Amino acid sequence: MHPTVERFQERLRALGAIGEARELPNSSHTASEAAEALGVSVAQIVKSLVFLAGEHPIMVLASGENQVDTEKVAALLGEPVGRAGAKTVREATGYAIGGVPPVAHASEMRILIDRDLLAHAQLWAAAGTPNAVFPTNPDELVAITRGEWADIRHD
Repeated sequence: MHPTVERFQERLRALGAIGEARELPNSSHTASEAAEALGVSVAQIVKSLVFLAGEHPIMVLASGENQVDTEKVAALLGEPVGRAGAKTVREATGYAIGGVPPVAHASEMRILIDRDLLAHAQLWAAAGTPNAVFPTNPDELVAITRGEWADIRHD
């Protein structure tokens, strides 16, 4: 197992999560690639997206089939929101785009979780590299991230 995935798995265990990180034979860089490799719906894939609210990074965990409505996110936060660049994502999370997990970040940040993820008993999220994932569920996801459920889907 890749050292980044091993390190992530240790942090996941420390948070009390029960899922085991798994490396897929091919890239799971996109939600559709991950869903295809796992044999699940794209909606079960958790996308970890970093935005900037002012100068502060925030994370939005979105269902793989949804686009994030930045106006809804801005309304929740009370300030304008924009997509973070690759450098900011790496600095805030400790991971490169494509493998950013929903937890175990380099810095604390507010986390908003797409309410649409509540519709699925099993979810899959990135585990530190573009081809690593781990299983979770809505209850565990909110517990380990200390995130808050939010309506963030672009209609």
